[in-house]
Amino acid sequence: MGDAAQALGVGPQVIDQVRETTSDLVISAMNFLGVPYRRGGESAETGFDCSGFTRHVFENSVGRLLPRRSRDQAMLGDLLTIAKDDLKPGDLVFFNTMRSAFSHVGIYVGEGKFIHAPRTGSHIRVDDMREAYWTQRFNGARRAPELAGNTTWRMPSLQGSALPPEGTSVNR
Repeated sequence: MGDAAQALGVGPQVIDQVRETTSDLVISAMNFLGVPYRRGGESAETGFDCSGFTRHVFENSVGRLLPRRSRDQAMLGDLLTIAKDDLKPGDLVFFNTMRSAFSHVGIYVGEGKFIHAPRTGSHIRVDDMREAYWTQRFNGARRAPELAGNTTWRMPSLQGSALPPEGTSVNR
């Protein structure tokens, strides 16, 4: 446990709970890979748009109800503003894709990548934020206070199904 956490009286159980919550959120998001994009969509059965996807994942994995629109999610007062260099899995990442700030949102999954519902005719997928298209359109990032303590979770492999964090044994 870090000195800052210790100074704030945050015990190892709290740190572990935050890490577990973050990994659950990212794994939950990965479970929707391939679900079709649908404007205004809010469910896996009918499809998601970008903000419907982030809203669904956050509500069902950490119990946080986000606003319906990406711009409103970005402006939510209790979310922490995060610098691009400080991104951690589970952070909301925002882009200007329609000549309007915060017109697109996804969930950072680690290693420069994010999961999102991109556009009509597509499906939920993972893209690299370091690609020129996304780099030029990046507007900022926000972190839910519930996820603020995560420091070490790694993105699961994108080959095959989503895997649990490193060091977790899985019986197959």
